[in-house]
Amino acid sequence: MERAAGMRASINDLIADAEINEALFDFPRGTALDTLRWDDDYVEVVFSEHLSRRALRPSDVSQLAHQVERYLGPYLADRKVSILSLGVPVAELVPNIYRDSGLVPDSSRVFSSAPRGEMLVRNLNREYAAPRGLDGYNIALWPSHGWYYDNTRDIWRWQRLRMFQTVEDLLTVSFAVSYLTPMLENAGAQVFLPRERDPQPGMAVVDNDSSGALRGKLLTEGLWAREGPGFGAGRPPYSNGHNPFLDGTYDATPVSEEGNATAKWTPDIPQQGSYAVYVSYGRVPDAVADAEYTVYHAGGETRFSVNQTIGAGTWVYLGTFDFAAGMNPDNGAVVLSNRSAASAGRVTADAVRFGGGRGLISRNGSTGGRPRYVEGARYHLQYSGLPDTLVYDLHEGADDYRDDYQSRGEWVNYMRGAPFGPNRDRSSLGLGIPIDVSLAMHTDAGTVGRDSTIGTLAIYSLEGADSTLVFPNGVSRFANRDLADIVQTQFVEDLRALHDSTFSRRSLLEAQYSEAFRPNVPALLLELLSHQNPEDARLYSDPRVRFDASRAIYKGILRFLASQNGFDPVVQPLPVTHMAAVQEAGGIRVSWRPSADPLEPTADADYFVLYTRIEEGGWDNGRRTESDNVLLRGLPADTTYSFRVTAANAGGQSFPSETLSVRRSSGAVRTALIVNGFDRVAPPEFLDVDSLRGVAFFADQGVPHEVDYSFTGYQFNFNDRQVWRSDDSPYHGASHADFDTVGIAGNTFDFPYVHGASLSDADFSFDSVSDEAVFDGSFNLSAYDFVDLILGEEQRTGFVRARRAQQFEALPRVLRQRLSEYLQGGGRLFVSGAHFASELMDSAHQDATAKVFADSVLHLSMITTHGSRRGGVYASEIFAGGSRLDFSFNTEPSPVLYAAEGADALKPVGVEAETLLRYSENNLAAGIGYRGNHRVVSFGFPFEVITSRSMRAHVMRMIVDYLFTD
Repeated sequence: MERAAGMRASINDLIADAEINEALFDFPRGTALDTLRWDDDYVEVVFSEHLSRRALRPSDVSQLAHQVERYLGPYLADRKVSILSLGVPVAELVPNIYRDSGLVPDSSRVFSSAPRGEMLVRNLNREYAAPRGLDGYNIALWPSHGWYYDNTRDIWRWQRLRMFQTVEDLLTVSFAVSYLTPMLENAGAQVFLPRERDPQPGMAVVDNDSSGALRGKLLTEGLWAREGPGFGAGRPPYSNGHNPFLDGTYDATPVSEEGNATAKWTPDIPQQGSYAVYVSYGRVPDAVADAEYTVYHAGGETRFSVNQTIGAGTWVYLGTFDFAAGMNPDNGAVVLSNRSAASAGRVTADAVRFGGGRGLISRNGSTGGRPRYVEGARYHLQYSGLPDTLVYDLHEGADDYRDDYQSRGEWVNYMRGAPFGPNRDRSSLGLGIPIDVSLAMHTDAGTVGRDSTIGTLAIYSLEGADSTLVFPNGVSRFANRDLADIVQTQFVEDLRALHDSTFSRRSLLEAQYSEAFRPNVPALLLELLSHQNPEDARLYSDPRVRFDASRAIYKGILRFLASQNGFDPVVQPLPVTHMAAVQEAGGIRVSWRPSADPLEPTADADYFVLYTRIEEGGWDNGRRTESDNVLLRGLPADTTYSFRVTAANAGGQSFPSETLSVRRSSGAVRTALIVNGFDRVAPPEFLDVDSLRGVAFFADQGVPHEVDYSFTGYQFNFNDRQVWRSDDSPYHGASHADFDTVGIAGNTFDFPYVHGASLSDADFSFDSVSDEAVFDGSFNLSAYDFVDLILGEEQRTGFVRARRAQQFEALPRVLRQRLSEYLQGGGRLFVSGAHFASELMDSAHQDATAKVFADSVLHLSMITTHGSRRGGVYASEIFAGGSRLDFSFNTEPSPVLYAAEGADALKPVGVEAETLLRYSENNLAAGIGYRGNHRVVSFGFPFEVITSRSMRAHVMRMIVDYLFTD
């Protein structure tokens, strides 16, 4: 007893000493000595499971062992010490990927070392490969909860409360769908989501059962036989448990080497836009693995090979494409051929769906009434044909809330099928898709101190739904812990390096959460941060944080799968910069520069893919090039061509660059250069004064990346002393709901096309370049009659919690110098943007040349940073040609145009400077012109957010007339 008491006291002393001595092993909070065992040969020290909540590396294991031995010294003699937590030696808590030569990898937790799995869908036109990325892998992921039916209250509602202008159910969409999914797909993976991925509220379904066809037409050629069951649209909305994939039939035909049968689905598209395309097919024993589909869309045609031996009886995602409204058989259709490399077998044709649509599942007589992408998984899985009692209706229709979060793991299991099938019947064949890993994303973590972020929690389970510690194939569920550690490590390291050096790493928590223990494949529930905590809100509202956080998760998954399958991973590159698209005698030359990733040495670009769009069409399939520039020959005049580029390597392709546009008008006598200086994405302003804290949309709405689907409405409670009592009370952070299902537009990086359309109407040819291409001095502005500088909402922007150099200065010194030289040489300039004038006047951040440039080049100064609330503008008679002209620009959140809510009010400087435009509500100057030693027009608001396209063309004509008329 005396020996036991002494050893216990020694270990407790170690834990206590470590709390105040940073040189000692850092025990997680709550760690305690659980059990001591010893005999003549060993001492076994068992710590509570709290110790396992820390990420451990070999050096940590060695340090802990050394310190335990030192504190137990008087009691050891020649006994060996063994240290355990979570039922295993602490060395077993080190993931395989981090083990060094002294710690042998654990083969029992390698879920798959076999060749990569069957791909359900292969894009036959893809111009890049990712052999050291995720080619061949299948990943299931989802963005937390969604709009669901509350059986108790008989209403549809969010699972969480609206705080700081978002809600968890949508905030996670802005990570999972906007960033993480395309990153994984760019790395070659096939990504599956149990919630609808397409925010498009319009939908067209074309079915082989003519009676059930919705918005379209199906034509077949060749010999097809009707079989079943298959999809049948029936009469939605569907009641609980109703499976539309049992209501209809499918058509089947034998394969042919040359192809002698086709099915063509032509939808009646509700409105022009982007639509996800899904196909479905029947389950037959002689299905083939290479059914050939071709999608005809606004950008051309894209071919896919679909493995019909798996995935039958549900919606199978091909890709997202642009379509014109109405029925357009030539550029709005899907065609299936029976051509196949198989010597025998059949292909089947069922329904094809275009777009996400709106709620289709009825609960107690009502649907959710919203676009399907906001709904919970339970309803999407029903519409996708999954079996109710095995997957999504686990409580006999009585508890949609629990059904929703429990269904996601069971969906993963049904996707994979026996012996990994749903836990109620693991022998279920399911869909046969070999899911490699699953990820649940959440942001529910409460609140902490005033100036702190909560950080990231990783939840995994060592037990399955059957309470065993192994997957159905006998592999240890410690693979779950490896996945959790690797992803959390990558997430925290990247956030600390890029955005917040103090960002907290919370626990590696072993717990039986449904989304962690139900999946029969390696699974992780990741609490990214807290949507409820003000400092987290400041962080996650920055689109740059969302991109970097999602990239970290992608890299973590990549590294986990690489460690499981024994290959050296390569990280996909970052987007290219310094783009230019200019006309040459031989055609159009598009050039760019790759970007280095300071965090990832493998992320260098090896080659590039150039994508082209013609007029308002969609994007083509791209063309691969090893060079950093391409000369495109033989392009007809009087057509606008747009270009964007991705960088690629063995790990996949990057996000696309900005879009540049070019047009050679055969009747034009002048050529303009459009300089795209609008690169900014930024968080909204944050108010922090005394007890008032929150998102100050009234001051600055920030700039979303393309479209932000997480916005619910303006915050209305800023009192941080107002605590939460219920979801319906006026708690701190409470926000309106009027934008719950309306994505708000931000920087689309496509405004050269918008400006170019107006220049074309004004009889100009035009080229376009990024501002970086002008900065470096290699681009000659003097070759152009006119420069149109797009500054949008460009404005010097820092980082919320990082001491990094500010980004997005509107008119940096080198650009001011280039523009001055151009104007001195006789050029003409049009510059528009919401903040460039106020930034030039900001003496705290500018050198003396900034004000000189404003005074003597632009001939303006700034009166106020908020010149207009409503966006009404009228033109002076001298500018409008003798009569008043009224128009407006956008100042409110909108799904179509970004909001210029803080436009500058200007003042002419110099006797030859004059006011061209005024804001209607206060008569402050909105536009200044100067026709003296040089010629320039400046707008204090962005030209591209003028709300009418025809008015933009008219105003551009006025600008040109002013600059070129004596």
